Amino acid sequence: MGDLSIGAKDAEMLGDNASSSLKLKKSKMNGRPYLGAKQTTIGRAVALTGVGVHSGAPVSITLQPADMNTGIRFAVSHLDKDVEIKAHCEFVDSLTLCTVLSSKCGALVATVEHLMAALRGMSIDNVVVEIDSGEVPIMDGSAMPFVRSIEEAGTVELDAPRRFIKVLKPIQVEEKGCWGQLLPFNGFRLDVEIDFETPVIGRQRFVSDMNPEVFRDELARARTFGFMADVEKLWAGGHALGASLDNTVAIDDDKVVNREGLRFADEFVRHKALDAVGDLGLAGYPLLCSYKSYRGGHALNAKAVQALLADEEAWTFVDAPFVAPARVATSDGLVNEQSTGSAVMVAANFAADRN
Repeated sequence: MGDLSIGAKDAEMLGDNASSSLKLKKSKMNGRPYLGAKQTTIGRAVALTGVGVHSGAPVSITLQPADMNTGIRFAVSHLDKDVEIKAHCEFVDSLTLCTVLSSKCGALVATVEHLMAALRGMSIDNVVVEIDSGEVPIMDGSAMPFVRSIEEAGTVELDAPRRFIKVLKPIQVEEKGCWGQLLPFNGFRLDVEIDFETPVIGRQRFVSDMNPEVFRDELARARTFGFMADVEKLWAGGHALGASLDNTVAIDDDKVVNREGLRFADEFVRHKALDAVGDLGLAGYPLLCSYKSYRGGHALNAKAVQALLADEEAWTFVDAPFVAPARVATSDGLVNEQSTGSAVMVAANFAADRN
């Protein structure tokens, strides 16, 4: 499927100085649509090791396949007990610099956003993340190491319909000149804009319909970034103890410090879009919506999800329909099974049944 350029009105909104990624992509991954009819998990366990970007401590995680309707959960040890924390905005404990989840008994897991982005971005519904520390490893500062592990494990469809949260009316949150907006949309679209005073970043915008291929190719490699001027303050507060040029794009005196430079000309806004995928994943189910944000971050993204779920008239559950493959006779007399058109129905055709 070819790329679709944004309309003239959207282009005009950016202004002459905007740096942007402005292609709406409609695509399939391995011939499968993003809005798959069935829930998924990974094909086998995969392990990763690294350090926590804030704690600086070594950490190992193992992604384990999970049964239908498990969702995404973090399995941690707390006071010699095994505790599972559901990846849901209900369990968000802190949003200062990173996303921290906590259980009622006090167990914590921090910096979940890049792993959450990889799982949601690659359309994985059910997985248990075993972790031996209090923070998900930062890896190279992007979601790509997690994406590669997911691809290595493979994706398995489960015998249960995929459930979505469908946005029914606009929801907007604002904070200190920043805003985030969830809009009804038959799919999942991101429209993320940032605006920094430093000319290294400036004003950038990323707009795209999202699916696993777009996430992997356009967002997953974008790294987290920070300013050298903030380092000593962060260290004094016990943050960024594991940050380095191996996992962070560093900006100093209006230049990028990293010798290799940027992975994308607009890597900064792409990373903000990556973060949004992970933060919106804390709704607990994939969303059917368009999400627009201006100068947003973890706190604003989470606030938008919380405002949505708090308004019962703003959303509904929809289940993707099960459709048996059609048997199609070919010219050589063979009978092949092919997916019918209903198997790739857009959200507008899903039955809107609230639980």
